[in-house]
Amino acid sequence: MNECLKMEVRTPHIRRYSTTDLDSAFQLLTSNGWSHRIPDHLFLERLISASQRVAVAVSKDKVIGFARAITDGLSNGYLSMVVVTPEWRGQGIGKSLVKEVVSDDAGITWMLRASRSQAPEFFEKLGFALSSDAMERVRKRTS
Repeated sequence: MNECLKMEVRTPHIRRYSTTDLDSAFQLLTSNGWSHRIPDHLFLERLISASQRVAVAVSKDKVIGFARAITDGLSNGYLSMVVVTPEWRGQGIGKSLVKEVVSDDAGITWMLRASRSQAPEFFEKLGFALSSDAMERVRKRTS
């Protein structure tokens, strides 16, 4: 095959979030259903700085996947966000992001909210199960 005709195929790189990812992460999140929760770059910076674990999937210097979690690192954890741009869904990126942030801490119980339509099926494949133990106090909605 002619080398000039080969399309570049790059597997996204999963890594810890870096401050240089802010603009690209903001674009990913706000264009994929999170604009109601992330009004500006400063708010996203605050969310990230309050999170103990944040990972990104990067392709060609662009953030195409994002995950963040809050945890005490010993007993409890909350998986807060997992977002993959539509063009890259179904290729294992979300799974890799979840594995990166929850790692293999067998002593931690991880919780999450799976309210989007495909979320329960996706997370069940990663070992999460519906729980009758959880309760929530829902945030006040602001307009």
